[in-house]
Amino acid sequence: MDQRASCESQDHRQWADKAIGGEALTRDEARAVLETPDEHLLSLLDAAYAVRRQFFGRKVRLQMLQNAKSGACQEDCGYCSQSKISTADIDQYGLLSKAEMIDGAERAVASKAIRYCIVISGRGPLDRELTAISEAVREIKGRLPVQVCCSLGLLGESDARRLKEAGVDRINHNLNSSEHFHPEIVTTHTYQDRLTTIRNARAAGLEICSGGIAGMGEADEDLIDLAFALREVAPHSIPMNFLHPVEGTPMESRRELTPQRCLKILCLFRFLHPRTELRIAGGREFNLRSLQALALYPADSFFVGGYLTTPGMPADEAWKMIEDLGFEVDVVGAPKGVSVD
Repeated sequence: MDQRASCESQDHRQWADKAIGGEALTRDEARAVLETPDEHLLSLLDAAYAVRRQFFGRKVRLQMLQNAKSGACQEDCGYCSQSKISTADIDQYGLLSKAEMIDGAERAVASKAIRYCIVISGRGPLDRELTAISEAVREIKGRLPVQVCCSLGLLGESDARRLKEAGVDRINHNLNSSEHFHPEIVTTHTYQDRLTTIRNARAAGLEICSGGIAGMGEADEDLIDLAFALREVAPHSIPMNFLHPVEGTPMESRRELTPQRCLKILCLFRFLHPRTELRIAGGREFNLRSLQALALYPADSFFVGGYLTTPGMPADEAWKMIEDLGFEVDVVGAPKGVSVD
């Protein structure tokens, strides 16, 4: 091993030790993670895995999404195929019936998913939609051993309380990027609107799931800002999405990510959020391609069965990938995850 490689490896071990000891990386160290040369990627992954192993062992938590209302959104998010400025050829439909949402939860359980996430398009839920979703969640929680997460857009305090009373465990509301970069990806709501929804959900006693999207044209500093902002939010889980450019969206031509870049981003978030569930979310298959399995060295969770408007890995293939790594699917009854960063 040459001297430079030896120094790189030593840095990686030091970053892991800091994370395990509860100390945050500096911004310079965070930048160095993202700038790690590709030839030293395995050393970086080994360091991130030391952190993951310390707090999550060899367990992998599976999640499943249900797109319960698709398209016709009033927001102008540039990355989203469901936004008002998108011309993408996607299925569009109103809120699914209670039976359809329950059927989705049953599929999640059959897929060994620990959590079922109900997602709807739009700025925020209508009153009748909140009522219907709440009724479905009550029946799901009464019948099935699965945690329920909802991603419903902007929420007021009373909305969040209704969901909590219905039995919802967790709210997903991503920061998506840095506060500085946020206006570049959406103008119909603000970064502060997102923080307010997170505060409302937390005040109602709901767990928080909040992460971001990489590959939208942001700089390294934006990713670092996002990682540190999430330390302030202290979510129970962080979904890291990698842009899957869809034809008909403003970002259809963006092809900035490589598998190596995605892995370095996951390592950064593991070092800065050592005790928080880190999920490989949308765009995993498109961007990581043949290196998907390596992402489970920094991350401990991922989605099966597809995303909102793009397909994903079937559950049986996911189980096989986990088994081939020598890892183990976490099952319902395990702790929900605690963020103490």
